[in-house]
Amino acid sequence: MLIRLLALLTFLAPAAWGQDEPAQYPILVVDQERLFAESRLGRQISTDLEQRAEALAAENRRIEGELSAEEQALTQRRATLSPTEFRELADAFDAKVQRLRAEQDQKARDITRLRDRERQLLLNSAGPVLGAIANERGALIILDRRNVLISADSIDITDDAIARLNERLEADAQTQPGGGEEQPAPGASD
Repeated sequence: MLIRLLALLTFLAPAAWGQDEPAQYPILVVDQERLFAESRLGRQISTDLEQRAEALAAENRRIEGELSAEEQALTQRRATLSPTEFRELADAFDAKVQRLRAEQDQKARDITRLRDRERQLLLNSAGPVLGAIANERGALIILDRRNVLISADSIDITDDAIARLNERLEADAQTQPGGGEEQPAPGASD
């Protein structure tokens, strides 16, 4: 099977390596992870998400410290309270802990959903760029590199896609009010 695939890739190699026009291949691959990680927009999104995650982690540490102090204070008061009073306070504290845990878990899930949505928005933004590259190279299909067992480097368009996506986003930024300024990630205001 591997030999057949290599033979197919050899067959698909361009006959004239010295041509200025891009080689024509029916199948191209792109590394979506690199497209996200190395494009300007992907880096903006990643930075925004990292800041959100760090803020949530700091908030979690603050809440943990407050709850720890509150638990310690409740433990110290135990000797001065009746068992019923202590149980009521302990139950209220436990309910508070559960509520805060649920709220913080929801915030973490929201960040994950935002990451997934932003990633999809970036890939949607890359669609016209990828389509243009496919058209120029006579490709019928572009596959995610992670779904390809082996391929020739000549069909990987990731570098070209990143460069063109960056150029397109820069051009879009120039035509928007305040052109040339760094634009926030698409969902950064969420």
